[in-house]
Amino acid sequence: MPKTDPYEAELVSAFEKGTLKSVATKAELTKLRAAARATAIKDRRVNIRLSSGDLQDIQVKALQEGMPYQTLIASVLHKYVTGRLAERGSSSSPGTAQQRGKAAPRRVSKADL
Repeated sequence: MPKTDPYEAELVSAFEKGTLKSVATKAELTKLRAAARATAIKDRRVNIRLSSGDLQDIQVKALQEGMPYQTLIASVLHKYVTGRLAERGSSSSPGTAQQRGKAAPRRVSKADL
């Protein structure tokens, strides 16, 4: 087992004494629980092809959210199919797909499927 530095030893000691307190807010805990529930049962495998740019954007978002990018993709898909994925307003902001040189997403209806 690797040796611990003084800071790690202090953390272990605090944990064992029960003096550590969570710094997560209720909103953060709710968000994390929802992500866990949305991705807990994985009984099927799906392979998809994405553009390099989209994959990089997803990976950046996942890093910001503190989760693996596959988990983020599964969570977004779950929210979409359960009707909990909220669409942002139609106003154009500097980060829109069209301004980054990407095609705007096409709306897909059930008839298209």
